[in-house]
Amino acid sequence: MELADKAAIVTGAGTGVGRATALKLAERGCSVLVNYSRSKEAAEAVASEAADHGVKALAFRADVASDADCRAMAAEAEREFGRLDILVNNAGTTQVIRHGDLEAVSEELWERILKVNLMGPFQCTRAARDLLRADGGGEVVMTSSVAGLVGIGSSIPYCASKAALNNLTVTLARALGPEIRVNAVAPGFIDGEWLRDGLGDAFEPIKAAMLQKSPLDKVCTPDGVAQAILALITGPDLITGHVLPVEGGMLIGG
Repeated sequence: MELADKAAIVTGAGTGVGRATALKLAERGCSVLVNYSRSKEAAEAVASEAADHGVKALAFRADVASDADCRAMAAEAEREFGRLDILVNNAGTTQVIRHGDLEAVSEELWERILKVNLMGPFQCTRAARDLLRADGGGEVVMTSSVAGLVGIGSSIPYCASKAALNNLTVTLARALGPEIRVNAVAPGFIDGEWLRDGLGDAFEPIKAAMLQKSPLDKVCTPDGVAQAILALITGPDLITGHVLPVEGGMLIGG
């Protein structure tokens, strides 16, 4: 897909991978709705920076766990842009809990993580479906995680939610083709604010361990993951229903 004069929604776009993706889309001439749930000032700053590239851009608050919010967000994109070509389901949440500490995983935590990480992408995609089908078809990209591939991550519910998101990517690709392509990126360890805040003092030791596992001696950055997302959007239109690991080769490392 050529990005000039297209329009996109990027969820969770105030910081990290979402921010980097929204700005890269804008650099290529794509208007962008910068979704946020809590980080209003950050999202407004991203929208302002995106607009500096000469495209339409706005910050819009929506909790992707709410179906009504997802539908309102799609309607706002249609009002502002008159079209929608791209949906990047990037919003996510977790809580750091050792996998062996089963008692620390509450019912409320399961519900929150699954609502945001799994139901959210489904609800956003459903809300955007008709818009994405118009004007020659559209693209959906999920931000998943290697946690959904190997079962190692911040918590058991997080790993399970990303594994389910990988499956959702495949089922939606079948359901929405041929007009809409649906793919996912699965980043490994991301050197960014989200993990720094979540891991605290454990961040640097875990980063060092991930670097040892990487044949490329690299971990992810938000910018690098955003590049992979754009590659799926702008690359061959024969790719759908796939999960692309973006992890510096960690999965094949020792």
